[in-house]
Amino acid sequence: MKQRIITAIVALAIFIPILILGGVWLEVAAAVLAVIAMSEIFIMRKRIIVSSSFFVSAIGVLLVTFPDSYFRWLPSFISRLDLIYIAVAALLLVTVATKNRTTYDDAAISALSIFYIGTGFHNLIAVRNDAGLDTLLFALIIVWLTDSGAYFVGRAMGKHKLWPAISPNKTWEGSIGGNVVALIFAAIYLQFFPQMYSFWPMMGIALVLSVFGQLGDLIESALKRYYGVKDSGKILPGHGGILDRFDSLLLVLPLVHLFGLISLH
Repeated sequence: MKQRIITAIVALAIFIPILILGGVWLEVAAAVLAVIAMSEIFIMRKRIIVSSSFFVSAIGVLLVTFPDSYFRWLPSFISRLDLIYIAVAALLLVTVATKNRTTYDDAAISALSIFYIGTGFHNLIAVRNDAGLDTLLFALIIVWLTDSGAYFVGRAMGKHKLWPAISPNKTWEGSIGGNVVALIFAAIYLQFFPQMYSFWPMMGIALVLSVFGQLGDLIESALKRYYGVKDSGKILPGHGGILDRFDSLLLVLPLVHLFGLISLH
């Protein structure tokens, strides 16, 4: 527990100023986190990260992560999606070059990870730099309070398992408790930092973000259970890896975009 607390304090001392500064600071941080998260996918699968497959995957995840402004130099007939396609095609070519030591399945997992990880971190940048710090904090704190509320309510009252095949410690009581804690926070937060929609639509969005935050956690749990690992990585002592800490946000932050909270600002 002591190690977890120390790691959390150090991580927040680094992460919070970057969120406040935004701009290029956050863009660089998100890019680094995305590449580390991609490396965790490779390590969980017991694949070598010093390889052509990882190099192409890292390039691919950066192409998805970076903001649109990074691609203004492209000629009009080429889009970011074209570059991502080239990266995916390169993954397929690696299967030929390695004589199937890297397989089609390997390429498919890398391609899926490129979009899963890259889209999440892309929207971390977009929410902060385009919608503003108050909107990003709205999403972040909902996720954090859902997680904390679910943990404490689950420990105090949890009896009915939520999804034991994937995450045996989670309970329905904890899940609902996390939603309630998040909604209480959202109601208070919106009084001081109103968002683009009126109160009740934002409360509905808060509930959806809270639910999908827990689903993001379950996705990561399913991934780790499938590969037989406890944590996605060891970069954060006591907390695991980057995917362990950002699993909920990789699902929640794209939803902030889909709800129009970025484009409306």
